[in-house]
Amino acid sequence: MPRIGMEPLRRKALVDATLRTIGQRGSLDVTMSDIAREAGVSPALAHHYFGSKQQLLVASIRSLLNRLRADAVAAMENLETPRERLSAIIRVCFHPDQFAPETVAAWLAFYVEAQRSEEVRRLLVIYARRLRSNLLDSLGRLCPPDNAARIAEGVAAMIDGLYIRQSLRAGPSSSTASITLTEDYLDLQLRPFLRDAGP
Repeated sequence: MPRIGMEPLRRKALVDATLRTIGQRGSLDVTMSDIAREAGVSPALAHHYFGSKQQLLVASIRSLLNRLRADAVAAMENLETPRERLSAIIRVCFHPDQFAPETVAAWLAFYVEAQRSEEVRRLLVIYARRLRSNLLDSLGRLCPPDNAARIAEGVAAMIDGLYIRQSLRAGPSSSTASITLTEDYLDLQLRPFLRDAGP
């Protein structure tokens, strides 16, 4: 019976160790041995579960995306207004776990890898499309479609830009400050439509 639960735990430990190791190095220039050492397992066990570093990298990206998706679903549950849902999406993107320096560094390393790996690029495109879709779903209820698409692109660009600035230590440096900046942008863009809608 205990053996049933060990594989998922070890796989998760290896994925978490991958994100930490990449985040600490700031690049994908890590080995399976580096990751296994961080996870406290043997390199042979890491190869047994994932086969190759590339497969482990893909599993790590999937883990980040799945966590984001689960957090977004939970954050938007039972929210009634489109504006509340937009705020929930922004908060999830800048959640302290996602916006921690090591996690940000891992995200950026994956974006670099996407220039070489079609599989990594495809996963990051899925993330971008999902974010846009979530934003458009709520924005489309607050303003005309063309405006909703423009504002969604602006919000997504702000999120990406703040991640880059965080990696350079040139940004607001906290989740709260990043949320405030993005909310201010969103309020400014939506003001004409909310004013026209009346009380």
